[in-house]
Amino acid sequence: MAATAEDEVLHRIGNGVSWITLNRPDAMNAVTWDQRERVIALLGDASADPGVRAVVVTATGKGFCAGADLRGAPATTERVAGDVARMIRLGAQRLITAVLDCEKPVIAAVNGTAAGIGAHLALACDLVIAAEPARFIEVFVRRGLVPDGAGAYLLPRLVGPQKAKELMFFGDAVPAAEAERLGLVNKVVPAEALEDTAREWAERLAQGPTRALAMTKQLVNASLDSDRATALAAEATAQELNMTTADANEGVASFVERRTPKYLGR
Repeated sequence: MAATAEDEVLHRIGNGVSWITLNRPDAMNAVTWDQRERVIALLGDASADPGVRAVVVTATGKGFCAGADLRGAPATTERVAGDVARMIRLGAQRLITAVLDCEKPVIAAVNGTAAGIGAHLALACDLVIAAEPARFIEVFVRRGLVPDGAGAYLLPRLVGPQKAKELMFFGDAVPAAEAERLGLVNKVVPAEALEDTAREWAERLAQGPTRALAMTKQLVNASLDSDRATALAAEATAQELNMTTADANEGVASFVERRTPKYLGR
């Protein structure tokens, strides 16, 4: 019996955290068309669900995601000019954009090799926790391809243009410890501690002021493409909007009353 998208992308919600788990371990979690669409839908659901206040993206087996597996994509007719660009826009770029635009903080819990679009899926997340055996590979050059899935957008913003070019020109594997040193990863932990560490971080975020975190994420992401005046104007507007939330009022009240705030995500 053929596996379904629900089998190959597991999902559960607990303690305010949406867990999205790639589950094709025999294929090193190379992501199919159906998997991609399910991940995109689950990230959209997380944004809209007030009961979800953080997201974890992880995988089963020894690989996080070995890249794109185009088997199972809708059948196409003879390729014409524009088809590849359209496929990238509607496929890999939509996946990465879904992570960047998710209104809840997204943690990547990288259990193993993250290559190609798999690396970009991890690096698009707001926080990255990597198991010690994990490694990151800009594999495109090995196939004679240009990096897609927002790689040339994400990497220079994380490590600077020259280091990004080195990673993309050579396609060498970057071990977890080196990825942490470069700033690609927030934290490296033993493999057996990965899930617990991701849960601890995610549940801590899930207890935070959810709307303030969403606006903070938007401000940081937009600042990388903004001039100073635009960034400061956006900051002021965000704070104006945030001060209408219950959590902002609770934060101020708890400070005045010298107690621990209790945020409800509203």
